[in-house]
Amino acid sequence: MYKSGLLSLLIASLPLQAAEVSPPNWWANMAQPTVELMIHDPGIANAEITLSHPTARLLKSQTLDSDNYVFLTLDLSDVSPGQLSFDIIAVNGDKKVLQYTINERRENSAMRKGFGPEDAIYLITPDRFANGDPANDSVKGYVDTLAKDNRGGRHGGDIKGMMDNLPYLSNMGFTQIWTMPLLENAMDSYSYHGYSTTDYYQIDPRFGTNSLYRAFSEEAKKSGIGIIMDMVLNHIGSEHVWMSDAPSEDWIHHGQNFVQTTHFREALHDPHGIKEDAAAFADGWFVPTMPDLNQSIPHLATYLIQNAIWWVEYADLSGIRVDTYSYSDKAFLSAWTTRLMQEYPNLNIVGEEWSVNPLITSYWQAGSRRHDDYVSALPSVMDFPLQATLIQALKDDESWSGGLRSLYEILATDFVYGDPYNLVVFADNHDMDRVFTQVNEQPALWDMAMTYLLTTRGIPQVFYGTEILMSHTGSSDHGIIRSDFPGGWQGDEVNAFTGVGLTDEQKWAKQRIKTLLHLRHEQPEWFSGKLTHYTPQDGVYVYFRHNADSPETKLMVVLNKNKQPASLDLARFSAMLKGHSAITRLSGATQAMPETLTVPAFAPSVWIID
Repeated sequence: MYKSGLLSLLIASLPLQAAEVSPPNWWANMAQPTVELMIHDPGIANAEITLSHPTARLLKSQTLDSDNYVFLTLDLSDVSPGQLSFDIIAVNGDKKVLQYTINERRENSAMRKGFGPEDAIYLITPDRFANGDPANDSVKGYVDTLAKDNRGGRHGGDIKGMMDNLPYLSNMGFTQIWTMPLLENAMDSYSYHGYSTTDYYQIDPRFGTNSLYRAFSEEAKKSGIGIIMDMVLNHIGSEHVWMSDAPSEDWIHHGQNFVQTTHFREALHDPHGIKEDAAAFADGWFVPTMPDLNQSIPHLATYLIQNAIWWVEYADLSGIRVDTYSYSDKAFLSAWTTRLMQEYPNLNIVGEEWSVNPLITSYWQAGSRRHDDYVSALPSVMDFPLQATLIQALKDDESWSGGLRSLYEILATDFVYGDPYNLVVFADNHDMDRVFTQVNEQPALWDMAMTYLLTTRGIPQVFYGTEILMSHTGSSDHGIIRSDFPGGWQGDEVNAFTGVGLTDEQKWAKQRIKTLLHLRHEQPEWFSGKLTHYTPQDGVYVYFRHNADSPETKLMVVLNKNKQPASLDLARFSAMLKGHSAITRLSGATQAMPETLTVPAFAPSVWIID
């Protein structure tokens, strides 16, 4: 229920010193000239608030059910960087002054370039990667303290640890870092993963500070690496202040009561379904510690939209990954993506829709054909259908209906996507078994999986530790999957950053990833170009990466699942090889183009066509 006013609401006094203002600052010359401030403080809804400024205008003041929140809509159309001054007057005449900062934007901030097909993303669980600052392992006032022997506890990894190891990631050839969420998770336990937000505007102090996160982004940029922020729009942590003091009674779905989501995402698309099933999916909670937000409330929607913009602007982000994308309100997601792309036309945003059905995942990507008139401005989605198919294709025996044929078939359905080349592709992530475990710790299958991942269409994402064959035989517990990266803690006997203590097999895997990443770096035009593939034959799958702007070279990739070498009649690929006279194996010497090409047994091979 809205209690609206224009410039004043007269009732009680308030101690302004404790007031929380969101967003904490804003910028001049944004694409949308208005910003809505949410001020949280006891009794704030009952005060008279006025703004004195020559150009800024206070358009309206609104409150909801709680007396402790007020929403101020400002028009900053003609405002230059500087300070805004609000007078807050209580009924007894006491006066407080609130200063609000409008900053100047970075040069070309609006036209920032987001991550794209020429990039390679490294996914990090910050708590488990490297401990750069032991002093913040446990922080006063936070119950969940260091517990390195507890697989679900905090292990001490932090932003400083990631910053210290930027040279390692740059040397490997990664150009983007996606970290699991870094915002405050002031939960009593199991808080290391970051998906139970308790403050949308504060980095968790056990990871560092807001300014350190911004410095991390700046240092990464100097190394040619962009930062992708993991954002959680769907839910909060149960220790968030909104659980004890929400702006409105309907701010959280089902109030304070846990009602679990059905996880039936198909209910949103089912032509035979009922709206109650769709609501049971979208409005339900994940777990009792993750209350579900009601983004159909305009003020909450605006809060989340502005929060995303604030972090892009403040931390100079190159992209956003959105957790549990389809679980949020559909209309809100349309508004959220539209506004973000209005502010940053070249930004990339990838949504997590964990479905292996391309018809479901493609629905959310901008430009896809849909069964309804839903409008989405989301540039990218995580390609879960390809991930599931890749692993199964490598593990299954070759047959008329399985094996590499299924990998070919899943790409043949790319016509359902608005832009298949902008999908994020991966062999594993933080929520599933590691790829080396999925392929039963067979190095040859791992090699095929990672070679495919780093050369197929889309934007590849590699989970930390994949380069050294991290696995977890016997347990699929998330705390085990997200084990500590060796070398990230003082006293580690094995150091993956330097190579000390790695096995020969691990060193081989690390070099294989590095070689493929450097190939991507040296020839970005191939990976921003097209993929052309040929139907698999006799357990061999061949595809090319090429670009019309640089037709003099191409990349040819061959996956051979046979236990013996295979001979390829290159006449079959004459359309792609026409005009080229030499071929170079990525790990070998150049030779004149032969009539037949022998490829190694049970292995991938990568060839450069000159």
